[in-house]
Amino acid sequence: MINFAKITSDSNIQKLSVLASAIWHEAFADILTPEQIDYMIEKFQSFGAIKTAIDKDNYEYFFISDETGIAGYTGIQQKDDKLFLSKLYIAKEKRGQKLASKAFDFIETLARKRNLKSIWLTVNRNNTHAIEVYKSKGFSIIRTQVTDIGNGFVMDDFVFEKNL
Repeated sequence: MINFAKITSDSNIQKLSVLASAIWHEAFADILTPEQIDYMIEKFQSFGAIKTAIDKDNYEYFFISDETGIAGYTGIQQKDDKLFLSKLYIAKEKRGQKLASKAFDFIETLARKRNLKSIWLTVNRNNTHAIEVYKSKGFSIIRTQVTDIGNGFVMDDFVFEKNL
């Protein structure tokens, strides 16, 4: 059984930041430099960044758990009539067990319950596996974007969207 638990407490935010660091260092090792990974974790997935996102920017984070414990996490942000899928990460040892598919079902159900029109996300243009997963889930590329995130780093992404 897969469970999605909303993250609200400081202790769970801290647990999430540790999990995010481990997953990001593994998941992006072939795409980004270690320096950019560290910078992005600090900027977007540190305790302070996640706490601010939840408290001030209307983000919601959920642990994805199976019968053995926490297997990954997802982060979303509702903006007007769309849902931004900001994060969806599964720990390496838990991949291939349909957890991402269950997460997509959870996110889509949540968006439909809120009467939203679409779900959108960004993905690194070199993250070929994630791109194929998003396409298989009904997402389409609507544009490309390069975002300066500071410290000499950019995010070079495809923007995907799925209409509901």
